[in-house]
Amino acid sequence: MASAVISAAFRLPIITRRLSAPAPRIRFSHSTIRIAHPRRFTTASSSMSQQMGEIGAVVDASSAEKPDDVVVQYVVLRRDLIDSWPLGSVVTQGCHASVAAIWSFKDDPVTLQYCDPQHIDSMHKVTLEVKGETQMMNLAEKLKLGGISHKLWMEQPENIPTCIATKPYPKSQVSSFFKKLKLCKNTIHKASQRFGY
Repeated sequence: MASAVISAAFRLPIITRRLSAPAPRIRFSHSTIRIAHPRRFTTASSSMSQQMGEIGAVVDASSAEKPDDVVVQYVVLRRDLIDSWPLGSVVTQGCHASVAAIWSFKDDPVTLQYCDPQHIDSMHKVTLEVKGETQMMNLAEKLKLGGISHKLWMEQPENIPTCIATKPYPKSQVSSFFKKLKLCKNTIHKASQRFGY
């Protein structure tokens, strides 16, 4: 599988010029390939790359601690809402929090880089879950005390905390705050049985 992803990456028509020495370093991490190279280049998204996993260039070393440190936005949803609300409503909460965090920190250099037209097609987000409202509020407090810029989305008019989204950060700066959380995995089959579709 990994060799198929590599060969597909180097056949993309977007990368048309040859890279001169030094040769790029390729590092494997789950289904994502990060290419660390002193020159900046970008790739465009295509259906092939979306099917096989993300293939993208790394961010500038000036904004990250390490040259191959990916910039990521963390989005945290509540499992109790995932199990009881329609899927679209929960996705909407994540979208609200993500956009609000980006807009709230729109002048931040890392946010500007994350939304730059050269990087817009290779955004990285990690969607996690907490059990319920208490855990959501505890996480918000932990992020606040740690100096991590984020948005706690409060659904109105009910005033319910539904989601947290961080501003974009180099992953190495924020991953420790989220290492105990589970990846968000909604079982569509379970939801379809509950709501009859």
